[in-house]
Amino acid sequence: MANDTKMWGGRFTESTAASVEAFSASIQYDSRLYRQDIAGSKAHAKMLAHQGLITDDELEQIVAGLSEIEVEIEAGTFVFRPELEDIHMNIEKTLSEKIGDAGARLHTARSRNDQVNLDTRLYMRDVTAEIIDLLTGVQRSFVGLARKYLGAVMPGYTHLQRAQPVLISHHMLAYFEMFGRDKERLADGLKRINLCPLGAAAMAGTGLPIDREFVARELGFPASTANSMDTVGDRDFIVEFCATCAMIQVHLSRLSEELILWSTEEFKFVELSDGFCTGSSIMPQKKNPDVPELIRGKAGRVVGNLMAVLTLLKGLPMTYNRDLQEDKEPLFDTIDTVSQSLGIMAELLANMEFYTERLATATSGGGYMTATDLADYLVLKNVPFRKAHSIVGQTVAYCLEKAKDLTELSLQELQQFSKVIEDDVFAILSVEGSVNSRVSLGGTGIVRVTEALERAEKMLEAKG
Repeated sequence: MANDTKMWGGRFTESTAASVEAFSASIQYDSRLYRQDIAGSKAHAKMLAHQGLITDDELEQIVAGLSEIEVEIEAGTFVFRPELEDIHMNIEKTLSEKIGDAGARLHTARSRNDQVNLDTRLYMRDVTAEIIDLLTGVQRSFVGLARKYLGAVMPGYTHLQRAQPVLISHHMLAYFEMFGRDKERLADGLKRINLCPLGAAAMAGTGLPIDREFVARELGFPASTANSMDTVGDRDFIVEFCATCAMIQVHLSRLSEELILWSTEEFKFVELSDGFCTGSSIMPQKKNPDVPELIRGKAGRVVGNLMAVLTLLKGLPMTYNRDLQEDKEPLFDTIDTVSQSLGIMAELLANMEFYTERLATATSGGGYMTATDLADYLVLKNVPFRKAHSIVGQTVAYCLEKAKDLTELSLQELQQFSKVIEDDVFAILSVEGSVNSRVSLGGTGIVRVTEALERAEKMLEAKG
């Protein structure tokens, strides 16, 4: 006697073990694909009717039934049944119960293998656009800070040691560029997501007279996938997406690390809003930067999700294997984690304040951050750079011995190290002179930063 509890049960004489049903069910997480599954099924049904594989009346019943199911799911009245395994079977079984044989015709010329691929691509197409919008929101926050603090200086660091003075705006626009590259990667990956897989069927295509391009047009795909075997086993687009998201979360983590450092008493460069911090259960004076810390911590799980998907694919032979069901949880967790992190980071940045006086003091109060400017000055006086580097190194050593800053040295003291140094040196040894001398393309000079800020504002304005 056939196992009629399953849509695929005709070949089986025994019921699936309860433990297997629990182990293999994916409905608990792939239920979020219901809109995409219904949209794909409607497009597929329209194609079947167009090709004469179902009647117009059956098409009408199928579309109406699917719409009814969608309303029930959104209203929370739809009952998901774990024994039906996944979102596809839950919807199809309910549809057949509602409209009878017409519902049973819906799966003509398709498999769950190409169906799940379609649902995932449709879902990822939507969330890619959403994450790009969230990245734009973070960029807006950086541009807002850059505009607000235009002209204010801060120490720039290499090796976490004070290096050269920069504009706060220059630092903020560095992150604008970083997250802009993330947007470009997502947009490029969308080219490989946005291909219609339906019609590949189980793995070899179908002998029925379908029209794949009809379905592609219905669903807004510019083209269909090229090879049925590759189609049902392809998860490269998920790997690529997860890799880009891992990079986004790592970028957020790098930013979070700076915010955590800057908000300490040791730095005290920024004040994070109370709304984005928490206190201590035992130390009443504490104000902890929990949001940046959590974002930094979540980088581990997003990178881990990428490793999970890569490892999943590593040993699989061509076409569909049930292992591929394991792609959804890391994908969905990545989407949720990155989306939440971007959203809250944009809010945090919009409510953050820089301590500009503290930053100005830190920039001018030690660290010899205009030493490179002195070397450049010597180069302009026709001193070979390596010799200039040595001269400035000796000058800094002298400053350390005398407990002086470069700006505190007299002309006579400076000329001990090079006779080409003249009175005009003091203009370039100041923080303002140093910053504004950096007028090379991409530099921190006020002229270049103003140009970069205006360009960034125009880009965001064009995005609406």
